[in-house]
Amino acid sequence: MSDQPRVEIYTKADCTYCEKTEALFDSKDVEYETYDVTDDDSRLEELADRADGQETTPHVFIDDEPIGGWEETNALEETGDLDAKLGLTDDGDVIEHRPLLIAGTGIAGLSAAIYAGRSNNEPLLIEGDEPGGQLTLTTDVANYPGFPEGISGPELINNMKAQASKFGADLINGIVDSVDADSRPFRVELTNGDVYTADAVIAASGASARTLGIPGEDELMGYGLSTCATCDGAFFRGEDMLVVGGGDAAMEEATFLTKFADTVYIAHRREEFRAEDYWIDRVHEKVEDGDIEIMKNTEVIELHGSQEEGVDYVTLVENEKGHPTDRLDDPETNEFEFDVGAVFFAIGHTPNTDYLAGTGVELDDEGYLRTQGGDGGGQTETDVAGIFGAGDVVDFHYQQAVTAAGMGSKAAIDADEYLEDLDRASSTGEAEVAAADD
Repeated sequence: MSDQPRVEIYTKADCTYCEKTEALFDSKDVEYETYDVTDDDSRLEELADRADGQETTPHVFIDDEPIGGWEETNALEETGDLDAKLGLTDDGDVIEHRPLLIAGTGIAGLSAAIYAGRSNNEPLLIEGDEPGGQLTLTTDVANYPGFPEGISGPELINNMKAQASKFGADLINGIVDSVDADSRPFRVELTNGDVYTADAVIAASGASARTLGIPGEDELMGYGLSTCATCDGAFFRGEDMLVVGGGDAAMEEATFLTKFADTVYIAHRREEFRAEDYWIDRVHEKVEDGDIEIMKNTEVIELHGSQEEGVDYVTLVENEKGHPTDRLDDPETNEFEFDVGAVFFAIGHTPNTDYLAGTGVELDDEGYLRTQGGDGGGQTETDVAGIFGAGDVVDFHYQQAVTAAGMGSKAAIDADEYLEDLDRASSTGEAEVAAADD
């Protein structure tokens, strides 16, 4: 480790973010100087001179370089750049070695951890940028076996975390940045620069549902807004429902929702659907039956409602030329409010596999991880020995909690067999060396 640079923090009394900033540096055992600007005009003037006129606190300086306040400092921490500035990553030391490392703490990763822990494989789970996975966005899970009254997504995840911990799994905050498969054991680096090694890796990092980034989205996700009709459709029985999308997933989800909805509306931003003819034909059959109505060249631009009452209505825009959000200034673009009780985004998922680039594992055209599949053992193996895949990072079709749990258990069993083979090979090699020395 290199010599520590000089760290200075300007603070003031009763400043919560000042305390958080100091706690961050304390956690790293980094020495720093603090300057309290409360009722100290000379210190405040000094801060302004050094920080290009800024007088807000906290304000961090590292070797006279103005870093900024809590948000800027924490952003550097999340990317690992703060440790680099502090000289804490120069030696590249490995923090810890584990037999098994699991990327992701959704249903697949936690199921794998429970099985791996019971097999004494001491799994280390890296939580990822969506700790708990997509299930944490689901207020009620009614289709997971064993819970006849249902269970909230966060509660199910927390129960599984406790169960995994009980069997010896450890969970840490962090995001896997890369896996080096050229060295054995695998070298796994997090986005903050921390490095771990592992004899086997289970990729259970899931797939993130694509969203629109529109007003009301964050507040209402899980409260009338969903990305999974199979998971949540039954909760809105008798309501009018809106499905956003024009591909196979949108057609399939809209067809499924007719079991529960008064009327299902499909909003698609273009004139033509991207879905296969099979699904388009199924939807048109439902249109003829009066169960589905199609709104082409239409996009949703805002969701209205509350977490207490759910979705109340949405704001839509329509233009016969298509892509109306690109034509908001066009006088032919019509903006209107539309009453629905639930909204389902069906615009695809993005598998979280970027960290596997360069490992040699095979991905499909959409970025999903390819595994062996088939009958017998080894179904979760990838093209790289020692790397396994489970859950939505592999499964683009079912994407259910129960199927993810099943794949997680398979991955743990496959990894255990791999680790046993590795141990036997190592023991045999050591015995051969010992015999040669005699």
